[in-house]
Amino acid sequence: VKTGEIEMIMKRIGEFGGKLYLELGGKLFDDYHASRVLPGFKPDSKVTMLLGLKDKCEIIIVVNSEDIIKRKMRNDIGITYDVEVERLILIYRSLGLAVSGVVLSFYTDDPNIKVFIKRLKAIKVPVYKHYKIEGYPKDLPKILSKDGLGKNEYVETHRKLVIVTAPGPGSGKMATCLSQLYHAHLRGKKAGYAKYETFPIWNLPLKHPVNIAYEAATLELNDGNMIDPFHLEHYDQTATNYNRDIASFPLLKAIFEQLYGRSPYYSPTDMGVNMIGFAITNDRICKAEAKKEIVRRYYGALRDVFLGKYDDSIVTKAEYLMHDAEVKADDRVCVKACLDKQLKSKTHTVAIELKRGVIVTGKKSKDLTASAAAIINALKTLGNIKDDIYLMSPYVLDPIKKMKHDSFGYRGRLNLSEALIALAIQSLTNPLAAIALKQLPLLRGAQAHASCILMQAEQQVFTKLGINITEQACSYISTLRIEKEKED
Repeated sequence: VKTGEIEMIMKRIGEFGGKLYLELGGKLFDDYHASRVLPGFKPDSKVTMLLGLKDKCEIIIVVNSEDIIKRKMRNDIGITYDVEVERLILIYRSLGLAVSGVVLSFYTDDPNIKVFIKRLKAIKVPVYKHYKIEGYPKDLPKILSKDGLGKNEYVETHRKLVIVTAPGPGSGKMATCLSQLYHAHLRGKKAGYAKYETFPIWNLPLKHPVNIAYEAATLELNDGNMIDPFHLEHYDQTATNYNRDIASFPLLKAIFEQLYGRSPYYSPTDMGVNMIGFAITNDRICKAEAKKEIVRRYYGALRDVFLGKYDDSIVTKAEYLMHDAEVKADDRVCVKACLDKQLKSKTHTVAIELKRGVIVTGKKSKDLTASAAAIINALKTLGNIKDDIYLMSPYVLDPIKKMKHDSFGYRGRLNLSEALIALAIQSLTNPLAAIALKQLPLLRGAQAHASCILMQAEQQVFTKLGINITEQACSYISTLRIEKEKED
């Protein structure tokens, strides 16, 4: 598939006279969503493909100014979009990929934006301002004018392939590509556009769980999968696409016709070069993993609503998606185990579902947070260590607890990262602790649920360990149990 995609990209470059702007959707790095719903898809698969074109490509990163102002987070790795842009630049450079610049879409004159620009200039990255266009994407005369795309700053590029990417969805990648086409035309240069988007997968059915999982992953954007009407009309063939590409296609087609006399594309599906659908070898497994992801996203929506990030319409949509995928909230086995443990222990708990369906739980104690206790218990289970054996001596735990309390004013118990560090120290003198520590890689892919909202530091450790953790928003903590009692 990787070879086929490179060939497809090179073919598009040739079709457009030697210059192609390739909008790359999703994440180049750390695409954990794709690796969860498509087992075998590595989180960095896309960048691996791009390294095969390293000498022919350069990268433009697009970020929505509003996301910088609001300090929007990449929840999967726990960093803000501005920090993510800087991280991506450093990674691209370390891999030998050229970065042409950063486009600030929907530019706003804001103090946070000015600080961000200074930071980018300090690492010698050019910054370009793009503006909101009234009437976009329908008012073609306004869009193709000096008051539309003409206001945007043109990014100078020098290679055949320009990758247009972003730290997250809704950044304005397509609008940036269209702006580049418009300004290239004014300069007498010919260029083309194509799209590399992992989801939705065009040759899977509209209601396939993998495609529904994409909608669940973009609840806050209100994206919706649709049958591509342009593709159906022209080819008499159904193809799955999504609302924003379908809504923008008439504009893109009109711009091609205005600039070059004709459009090379008859549908938004035509724009794609992604062949990921042809790589699925076990549809049953992909469906099962996608259904798990849909429920996971439902709990994420409950958490975001409880924290005040979004209104409860995203929960309603998540419930509709679960209905379409024929899954229920309590299909997530670790949720029931977690809440049952909480009812018995009357304190915070975490439940982990290991491979082969083994359930391990942990509760908050005077020494450990619930997350730390659950992970230690999971390592014991994987290492065949008896439950009543203590892996960490008070000689290791007590000084750490005392320092936290006396120096920082925190409660003495160790959080997840602190507990793992303590376990590593103990492994120098305790062979069983060393055995437990060696089990950490086996936690990757496990499912987990917490009875409360976790500290961000603990969320990040779960992510780094590859554990798919969800949290029980407090206002919903008894929902499943109450519903079960009503049924009984």
